[in-house]
Amino acid sequence: MSAEEQSQGRAARQRWLTIGGIVLGVVIVAVAVIVSQLPSGDIVSATPEPASNVNKLSMGEPDAPATIDVFEDFQCPACKYFTEGIETLVIQNLVNTGKARYVYHNYPFLDGDGAGDGGESDQAANASMCAAEQDKFWEMHNTIYANWNGENQGGYSDPRLHAMAQSVGLDMPSFKECFNANEYQAEIQADFDLGGQMGVQGTPSVFVNGKKVGQPGYIATYEEIVQAVEAVIAGQ
Repeated sequence: MSAEEQSQGRAARQRWLTIGGIVLGVVIVAVAVIVSQLPSGDIVSATPEPASNVNKLSMGEPDAPATIDVFEDFQCPACKYFTEGIETLVIQNLVNTGKARYVYHNYPFLDGDGAGDGGESDQAANASMCAAEQDKFWEMHNTIYANWNGENQGGYSDPRLHAMAQSVGLDMPSFKECFNANEYQAEIQADFDLGGQMGVQGTPSVFVNGKKVGQPGYIATYEEIVQAVEAVIAGQ
C-alpha cells in the first residue's frame, strides 16, 4: 500500500471516529433528558384532613381564641409522626370546632446550615410554598411527608418533588418556574428567623398563643395541645 493510500485510510478512520463521537454525544444527551423527566420511584399521594377556612399555610377561623403555631422540617421523622397522627386530631377537634387557628411554619434545619442552603429540607419547603401559591399547600404538605424515606437520602430530590407536585394536580409550568426561582426563599427565611426568636430548638415545635407546648426534647402530645387551648379559652 502506497503512502498516499495509507494517508487516505487514516483520514477516513478519523472522519468515522469524529462522526461516531458526535452520535454518541447526541445519544448521551438524549438519554439524560429522558431520565431527568422520569419520576424517581413511586410517589404516594396523601389527602389532608378536611379543615375549615384554609388560607395558604393556615386553617381555622381568624378570630379563634387560640392560635397554634407549628414549626416543622419536612425531613424530620418526628414531624411526619406529628402530621399523620396528632395534627389530624387537632384539625378535627380544635380547628374545625372554632377553638383554634392552626399555622404552619417552615423551619428547615436538618441540612446542616439552616434555611437557604439548598439541601433537601430547603427544597421541600420551597416546593410546599410553590404549592401554596396554587392553594394546595396542605395537599403537598401531606404528600411530602407520605414520601419521607430518611434524612438526606434523596427522597426530596428535585425530580421527586416535581413528581409529587404533579401528583397533587399542580399546574406544572407555573410550579417549575416558582420552584426553580426559589420565589419564596424570603418567606421561608422569615419563618426560620421567627422560630429562632420564639425559642425553637427542634422540630416539631408547637406554640399556643406564643407559649411553648410540651416537654423539652419531646413531641407535644395531643392532650398537651388541648390543655393549652382550653386554658386560653378559660382565661378569656
